Amino acid sequence: MKVLLINGSPHKEGCTFTALSEVADTLNKNGIETEIYHIGVKPIAGCIACMKCKESGKCIFDDGVNELGARLDEFDGIILGSPVYYAGPSGQMCAFCDRLFFSNFGKFAGKLAAAIVSCRRGGATASFDRLNKYFTMNNMPVVSSQYWNMVHGFTPDDVKKDKEGLQTMRTLGQNMAWLLKCIEIGKKNGINRPEYEPITFTSFPDGK
Repeated sequence: MKVLLINGSPHKEGCTFTALSEVADTLNKNGIETEIYHIGVKPIAGCIACMKCKESGKCIFDDGVNELGARLDEFDGIILGSPVYYAGPSGQMCAFCDRLFFSNFGKFAGKLAAAIVSCRRGGATASFDRLNKYFTMNNMPVVSSQYWNMVHGFTPDDVKKDKEGLQTMRTLGQNMAWLLKCIEIGKKNGINRPEYEPITFTSFPDGK
């Protein structure tokens, strides 16, 4: 079992990484393999709604989105981590996730999911809500913790002083590990993922 943790901060080992590492360490202690993927600092194109991914199965912009998209089968859980910018996730994170989830629609179903955010002071809950939207429209069970998944601090050292925030990260890791193991046992006992109906879109093309 393996969990992918996506670091949407421009700082590879900053506050967001510190929080994600706390989750990853807890998962590792529970026998779950982890990988932290850093989006980086290069500009990331946003989705241009060209729909080419529906023909080719990958995004027209060939970057980390396609790299991870090709590897999704490796992961049983996905955790998105981002700093808070103006009460929202980083621009890189939103652009990356918009394209990753749209170009790989249908591949996320059944994977456990969670989001974590890092802020100096405010805007955390709005950012946390934004990231969770990716999961709840992709049939991904969202893993909870003892509080909303946020840490506070201006530097990694500050974050390490946020005892409640770090405990929240560890609890999240415990819960995800537990649920992954429950799902694994279920599979071995013939409990398979749900079979879904074809998606119905309500678009009102005639204006009524």
